[in-house]
Amino acid sequence: MSANLRADEPEVFEMEIESSKPNRTLSLAFGASIAFHVVLLSSLALIKFADRIQAFTTVTSALDTVEDPAKFKFDSTITDQLGSDASVDSFSSSQAAANQVSKDPQQRMEESISQNLDIQSPASESMVRPSKTDVLASVATSGATEHPGGVEGAVDRLAWEIANTLREKKALVVWLFDVSPSLSARRMAIADRVENVYSQLNALNVTADKALKSAVAVYGERTNILSKDPIDDPTDLVRQVRGIKSEASGNENTFSAVTQVAKHFQKYRTEMHREIMIIIVTDEAGSDAPQFLETAIASTKKYGMRCYCVGDAAPFGREMVEAPFTMESGETVIGVMQRGPETLYPEALRLAYWGTNDYDLQNMSSGFGPYALTRLCAETNGLYLVANDSRGKTFDPQVMRNYAPDYRPIPMIESDFAKNKAKSTLRDVARLLKVESVPLPRLDFPAENDTILRQAIADAQRPAAEFEYKINGLKTLLEPGEKDRAKIKEARLRAGYDLAMGRVLALQARSFGYNMMLAEMKSSPRKFDKPGNNQWKLVSSRDINSGATTKKLAARAAEYLKRVVDEHPGTPWQMLAERELGTPMGWDWKESNYTPATGMGGGNQKQGPKFIEVEDPVTKKKKKVMVNNEPQRRDI
Repeated sequence: MSANLRADEPEVFEMEIESSKPNRTLSLAFGASIAFHVVLLSSLALIKFADRIQAFTTVTSALDTVEDPAKFKFDSTITDQLGSDASVDSFSSSQAAANQVSKDPQQRMEESISQNLDIQSPASESMVRPSKTDVLASVATSGATEHPGGVEGAVDRLAWEIANTLREKKALVVWLFDVSPSLSARRMAIADRVENVYSQLNALNVTADKALKSAVAVYGERTNILSKDPIDDPTDLVRQVRGIKSEASGNENTFSAVTQVAKHFQKYRTEMHREIMIIIVTDEAGSDAPQFLETAIASTKKYGMRCYCVGDAAPFGREMVEAPFTMESGETVIGVMQRGPETLYPEALRLAYWGTNDYDLQNMSSGFGPYALTRLCAETNGLYLVANDSRGKTFDPQVMRNYAPDYRPIPMIESDFAKNKAKSTLRDVARLLKVESVPLPRLDFPAENDTILRQAIADAQRPAAEFEYKINGLKTLLEPGEKDRAKIKEARLRAGYDLAMGRVLALQARSFGYNMMLAEMKSSPRKFDKPGNNQWKLVSSRDINSGATTKKLAARAAEYLKRVVDEHPGTPWQMLAERELGTPMGWDWKESNYTPATGMGGGNQKQGPKFIEVEDPVTKKKKKVMVNNEPQRRDI
């Protein structure tokens, strides 16, 4: 038995081994299956998880609120307000996140942006269509000045603007009149023209269904809105314009008035979806521009209101003009009016001419409106229409177009001036130093003997020395800009700097030469060639006879002035440079004879007092009031 058992043991052992082989194979197959399914399930899980990540990070709105919106806004002093001041800069963070995930969210975001920015009309105060100038606020603009040909042409041009607006949507036109006495005739002319224009608009069938509404407001020191509610009948509009009374306050708060008008009528823009055109009628620049220009621009741009102006051209390089004016009372005064300047900073030196009359040059036209009003029109996509160019010399608008002032945001202009010494020195000299008159030099010197001659020369040297000191100061301030002069790109500023340097150098050459000639004669008096002569006269000469310094100054002056004439034909700068070149910079002595004057009585007889008839403000009765014989200067 034991033998059987021993005999069987190997067989049993072999069977156990054979039975274990399929079990091990099965185990390996089972393990491989589990591993495969684990990998498969893991892959599916990762794909699903990625989808969830993508779904979680997909940008669904272009206007999602960011955690810290302040850091996505630009500084208000650099970037003008856009639309309703909504922050569109938050797109940048969303766009960056979308780009990091996939292209699909980026495409969705672009579609969302285009949909959200497609504003048809403002439905509320917080959603206003941005104007063209809002979008292009950081782009340089040459302004919006046109010369339509007088008041009638300006009103006709406005009629064209109104008609084009009415073809797209309903409109409200607000006529904002300056109540200055100097504007009385223009108000009446506009009233006459407006009635005809509105009739033409009716004939074009663009005013059907009360599409056009109008309103009238006036301003001087204060603003008064005559049409509390807009009117439909042009007859009522004309009646209100004709009823405007003049006020001689001397203050024209134009930009405060624009701000108040925009606020008063804003609901017609935000709630009734009308286009609003504000038409300013004035002949001055506005007294409150430094305080309220930026406020007026912001308030009108915010609601997409366009501003137009029927005004006068600014005088070239000047802020104030004076002209005779007859008041409604019959009194003749010297009217003082603020009609300029045409630029943000003064760019022309107020230098009188030595030895020639420059009255005809004082009221030259710049060809552009006053800076503040023209910029308001340009910023709001309107127009400045020149109804009256100037009492003085005018220039071709096509030529002057290349010399347009800079109407970009003020911080951009300030940055440009700070980077260029020629620009900044021109601005500083024009702003701070004004030589309104040049002392008329004494040119005749009695010489009965050397003592009399020396005394006459000494009396003439004192005012000449004071003038030379002022001119030296101007040259000292301007000269550091010479190194940056070639870097000036604007034709206007190149002409301005060259003219300033040329004129200052010419005046210095004449002044220095004059003093040198006097000093030489005083030191060594000349003898007369012809017996009986008893006087020396100093006359202008093309030849420089007063030393090398004078010759050098005259040569530099001529170089600058001739460059202005050659490079800027048909402009005010050319005219001023030619006038300066027309007077020689040298001096020469000529002998002559004179008869000393004897004391004599007589003279002009004293004129009697002058009376005018005025109305007493209390009794309303006419009374006579004495006025001075000489016209008085008065703000009008």
